[in-house]
Amino acid sequence: MKLHDSLEPFKETIEAIQRVLAKFDNRGVIIGGIAASFLGKPRFTEDVDAVFILSIEDIPSLIEIAKAEKIVPRIEKADEFARKNRVLLLVHSPTETKIDISLGALPFEEEMVKRGTIQSSATLSVRLPTPEDLIIMKAIAHRPKDMEDIRAVVDKQSRLDRKRIKYWVSSFAEVLEMPDLWKQIEEILKG
Repeated sequence: MKLHDSLEPFKETIEAIQRVLAKFDNRGVIIGGIAASFLGKPRFTEDVDAVFILSIEDIPSLIEIAKAEKIVPRIEKADEFARKNRVLLLVHSPTETKIDISLGALPFEEEMVKRGTIQSSATLSVRLPTPEDLIIMKAIAHRPKDMEDIRAVVDKQSRLDRKRIKYWVSSFAEVLEMPDLWKQIEEILKG
């Protein structure tokens, strides 16, 4: 797989995040537009998103390890914000790329990270969720661009575990009080 031009500006940032992730025994995956570009079709994104399975007690260590990769907090009291919101807001200073690291704790997030795999292009290796797990995350976010990402992943991935997608999307739909969510995703899966 050739690295698409839309991801080239993020190569240095992704490599830095991957090195941080390796220091935490690969307990995380890159998600968002980067994952959608790898698993679906390349598209524009402004930042790099990741989910790490870490506790809030790991935040100081994560910040220190990230600093060694020139990834620094982008807001004052980033550690306090992360403790409260379970999202660490960072920036890769050489490229000025924003990075959001969610501190996953839900059973789905833990499964997603365990199931994650390294996907490689000619010039980059990235630890990503499975296509199914990306579809589930995108279904939950449910913005127009997320729905387009789901369509692109479905178009590119010929074999999907539809039972897994249905189970998790239906579970989240109930909690989020979005009763039609599974029907919308099912229509896209029928393609």
